[in-house]
Amino acid sequence: MSSVVSILLVDDDRHLVESMADWLRECSHQVSTASCLMEAKEKLLQNSYEMVITDLRLGNEDGFDLIRHLRQQYPEVAVLVMTGYATPSTAVEAIQAGAFDLLTKPIIDEELLLAIQRAVELREIQRENQRLKEKMDRRTGLENILSHDYRMLKIFDMVDSVADARASVLITGENGTGKSMIARAIHARSSRRNGPFVEVACGALPDTLLESELFGHVAGAFTGASHDRMGKFKQADGGTLFLDEIGTASPAMQVKLLRVLQEFQFEQLGGSETHSVDTRVILASNEDLSAAVSEGRFRQDLYYRINVVNLVLPSLRERSGDIPLLVNHFLHEVAETCGRETSCFDQEAMSLLSAYQWPGNVRQLENVIERAVLLGRGAALTVNDLPPELTGQQDKWWATPQASQFGDEFASAAVQGKTLREALEGPEREIILQALRDHAWNRAATADALDINRTTLYKKMKRLGLDDPRLQFA
Repeated sequence: MSSVVSILLVDDDRHLVESMADWLRECSHQVSTASCLMEAKEKLLQNSYEMVITDLRLGNEDGFDLIRHLRQQYPEVAVLVMTGYATPSTAVEAIQAGAFDLLTKPIIDEELLLAIQRAVELREIQRENQRLKEKMDRRTGLENILSHDYRMLKIFDMVDSVADARASVLITGENGTGKSMIARAIHARSSRRNGPFVEVACGALPDTLLESELFGHVAGAFTGASHDRMGKFKQADGGTLFLDEIGTASPAMQVKLLRVLQEFQFEQLGGSETHSVDTRVILASNEDLSAAVSEGRFRQDLYYRINVVNLVLPSLRERSGDIPLLVNHFLHEVAETCGRETSCFDQEAMSLLSAYQWPGNVRQLENVIERAVLLGRGAALTVNDLPPELTGQQDKWWATPQASQFGDEFASAAVQGKTLREALEGPEREIILQALRDHAWNRAATADALDINRTTLYKKMKRLGLDDPRLQFA
């Protein structure tokens, strides 16, 4: 075998145990021996072992006691059992107690080596699974939220503090600041991490559909309800329910939410049966709910119920020191995903990124980086790879002072060394891009506004690099 294993060999037959130990040492394993349960426990305290091979009969003692002790105190140690009195029920009992395998005496050398090898391989698989699980946990935990800002570091501390609390958590902040990521981090660091994480965008649904979405409905509750449907509160039972944009809920929906947040009981839409759930609720809003309470748009009792713990996320412009860190993270992530060799932004582009106000916060930054990587051509991205709203070139070409004067200097600079088609590409691209934005990227409406047919518009968009759907969010 290529793997060297540290083994504790336990048997009350001194001749057998020493003979087997010598042979295993010849196979390059590290072997210690014990003849009784007490001696085995002492050896386990003194040294670390990867495997224990034990007889089921240790004089007047029971080998099952050792197996149970190993499962409780040393769960990472693999256990092989050997016995001269094996029956099918003995094998089942040994496996249920925690043994990896059972071997019958007299032990065949090749059989023992194969059992050791299989136990080692299983241990490596289990370790790899644990490493993968920890990696997945990190992806949804705080380790994936990058910041050096002191305000965010305080939030990270609060996340750890409230992760296992039953109390509701209210996350507030502008759109794009990462409220969903913080909610997922709270879930990932809680004892509910193995339960479901269910997210509902309350602002995306009308009130009647939101009630059905949250609480479910019974067949016949409304037109088209042909069968019972489980709601999100029930789906998140034993886990976490994240209600985003809670400020958009209607007064009637706020009353129903207040009850379920207080009692964790509800009835399905159109039903009379009361359901109870064990669901942890995290809520988020991009508006000032205290102001909404003052204006009568949000119930005061519900506000006090959900505002037990309030995490206020700062905007990206308030933590501009994090921008280089986030830029490099998104740049390498997108470049790797898209198979591009882009490595960095040049100094001028990075200065522009750091000085921009980022009304869309981290989400906008991520979209800008992705756009630059997709449309950029060089290894180092420049200002020319950034969208017009960052560079200040979004104004129409004919509105500039130079263009309005139609001076020779402007005209020569615009067309110097270019063909007519190349010189017109810039203004043409800006005109089409602005029209697409004015019509919410509806191509049919844009074509009508520009007085061209849709086929011509599609061809121009493709030629000018405007057919990438990500530009809609840049």
